[in-house]
Amino acid sequence: MMILTQENLKNTKDGYLGCLLQIAENQPLHLEGKLQTIVQEIRRKAANKVVKLNLPTTKDESWRFTDLSELYKQDLVYAQPQDLENQTLQEFILKEASNSRLVFVNGYYQANLSDTSGLNSEQIYVGNLTNLDDDKQEKIAQYLAKNEPENEVFTALNSTSLNDAFVVWVKANQEIKTPIHLLHLSVKEKTGSWHQPRILVVAEANSVLEFIEYYGATSFGCSDSARQQYYFTNAVTEIHLLDNAQVNHNRIQRESGDGFHIAQTMVNQAKNSRYTINEISLGGKLYRHNLQVNQEGEQTETYLHGLTMLQSKQLGDTHSEVNLNHPYGTVNQLHKYILDDAGHGVFNGRVYVPKLAQLTNAAQLNRNLLLSPKARINTKPELQITADNVKCAHGATVSQLEADEIFYLRSRGLNEYDARHLLIDAFAAEIIDNIPFASLRQRLTQCVTCRTIND
Repeated sequence: MMILTQENLKNTKDGYLGCLLQIAENQPLHLEGKLQTIVQEIRRKAANKVVKLNLPTTKDESWRFTDLSELYKQDLVYAQPQDLENQTLQEFILKEASNSRLVFVNGYYQANLSDTSGLNSEQIYVGNLTNLDDDKQEKIAQYLAKNEPENEVFTALNSTSLNDAFVVWVKANQEIKTPIHLLHLSVKEKTGSWHQPRILVVAEANSVLEFIEYYGATSFGCSDSARQQYYFTNAVTEIHLLDNAQVNHNRIQRESGDGFHIAQTMVNQAKNSRYTINEISLGGKLYRHNLQVNQEGEQTETYLHGLTMLQSKQLGDTHSEVNLNHPYGTVNQLHKYILDDAGHGVFNGRVYVPKLAQLTNAAQLNRNLLLSPKARINTKPELQITADNVKCAHGATVSQLEADEIFYLRSRGLNEYDARHLLIDAFAAEIIDNIPFASLRQRLTQCVTCRTIND
């Protein structure tokens, strides 16, 4: 087992990236038959891509506000399987998905903690890559590791060590009324660990699916507080919507306050499909999410809702890209930041509307609430339009709590403390209320309140 330390880094000619690549390539492959052949080829191509790339620095335009130098200083070991008691799991279970969950711990599938008894196998497959049936193995090459960006080194590193994954596969003409909970938990190890979880979602024609993608850490008390247990989660999620499919994606990031979380989500939408993401990010020392959506047919709808809440010296970075390639497309994006202490937010949202995408309706807004004079936001919403018959708008706002709003609430009998928190809760609720699961909404609302309770 190779450990990435500053000492062995000195002896690696390719530096930190060379060490990461070597560790990733050394991960065993436990697949068989045709699936093994497919994944071996994915791993080979990904490794070749990594060799041609560099780790990002602030000299790169898309990373200029996100400094990864502290991550590069960490001693890391590729995560090993960890036992987790069922009692520890209980705080993460959602009652709406109590028997429709998959659990990965430090990147490894835990069959004993997973429960899919509430699902009909005639409608949907929910499991890991290793247990995929023959029919889906024949089709997997159409979806797995497709449309990966050429310049994202962390995505390529994830593919280089690909061995297992969460897989959700909905059959055509099926409406799945039970939400799927994909739970990835990080457990402290003696040395900082490196996890590379992978998710593949396929929604066949005319299907309907709701799922929760949840990242958390086991701990006593608040899971996203700093615990001096640094680790690195490098996650990749692929979602394919076929004709007229509907997917409601709820992505929750509550890593430890010492964790580094970098993620790539790739969504491909066929005609008449509808994709919605409700993304809530509360944890992590450093968080970066690259969200890429490709509309690949007419009359596709894309709805992106996000809330990032940062305090202390947390850094949260959201980069989104939506490519409209056909007429009658719809995009609506609202991403909010709540920034306290010395929290630093970064938002870059791009919507491309080429000449083929006539009669498009695209709206993009980034709203930011600063609760401290040390908090800061770098925001850059972008619309690139060459089509001439479209309806498009974009913008960003940066504000503090308004004194006249606080005065109004105090005139109605609230003290200043309660008035401030009512306004903060209302700002967050516009995003949280989009989540269709009451137990999860309640937990997240409590988290927002807890994180501002000492203001």
